[in-house]
Amino acid sequence: MSGSLLLLVTVLSITHSRAAAPQAGPSGYHVIKTISVPGDEGWDYVAVDSDARRVYVSHATHVVVLDADTYAVVGDIPDTQGVHGIAIAPDLGRGFVSDGRANTVTIFDLKTLKTLGTVKAGTNPDAIIYDPHTKRVFTMNGRSEDTTAINAADGTVAGTLALGGKPEFAVADGHGSIFVNIEDKSELVHFDSQKLTVLNRWPLKPCDEPSGLAVDWKTRRLFAGCGNKMMAVIDADTGKIVATPPIGDGVDANGFDPATNLAFASTGEGVLTVVHEDSPDKFTVVENVPTRKSARTMGLDVKTHNIFLPAADFDPPAPGQRRGKMKPGSFVVLVVGK
Repeated sequence: MSGSLLLLVTVLSITHSRAAAPQAGPSGYHVIKTISVPGDEGWDYVAVDSDARRVYVSHATHVVVLDADTYAVVGDIPDTQGVHGIAIAPDLGRGFVSDGRANTVTIFDLKTLKTLGTVKAGTNPDAIIYDPHTKRVFTMNGRSEDTTAINAADGTVAGTLALGGKPEFAVADGHGSIFVNIEDKSELVHFDSQKLTVLNRWPLKPCDEPSGLAVDWKTRRLFAGCGNKMMAVIDADTGKIVATPPIGDGVDANGFDPATNLAFASTGEGVLTVVHEDSPDKFTVVENVPTRKSARTMGLDVKTHNIFLPAADFDPPAPGQRRGKMKPGSFVVLVVGK
């Protein structure tokens, strides 16, 4: 082999290697695995059970369950029509799925993944969380603009609370408080999870259309993903916005890793924004990690610090359509790690 040909082969080999394995940027995060998942249906939230090493991926009419370490598909929860989110109650051995089209919640066994029953929720239950303080599950009902409180142990409805707007994601502090984004009002509602009463209603301007929500309970800072490309950092005691670091476009989920003091925003434009909490009132954007267009939701594994993001490829939208048809066989779950 001549010297010039050897040089050309070497350059091509290096180029191919770089294309196949993206190099880590300042945060150290990059796509380390792409998991192909069968089915050409849509998705919404991801939930990670770090202790049980399971990843729950919503997939339109069912929930796909992955092993958090091997990335293999290990189970499926069927007949969850219009599934949005998954909540885990490890102390009760139960999981809960919000079935948006059916206006119900599916209850399943965490060990066997078998369905235990369903319970009626409000109209279009979207985000769903478990509050260990009251041992209740709360659905954030998009169309009825309220939250349904369900006793996790027996599946009975404990009550309903009007929220005064379209709720998106919520977090529970484990001491009787729940915080939820109100997307169409650009507000954050703070309510009592036992009494089902609103305690505070805080405006989030300049944040528009807040969706994803995460929290650092040590500093009591909430991280709201905003539709106008910012992360609103909010004092959970006063409702004051203390910072608005920029993020990518099309955010739909957020996360916070207490071990690294990193907050995340997954965005549909195809970047995962990584923000470092320098102090309770100072936040620095570390990097916009390339993911894939449409990777707007995420689930954080606090054990490995890996992040799971569903994504797919779509045809161009037809006139009047918001999104084109999903390309067959393109649905994947990206694993972003170091």
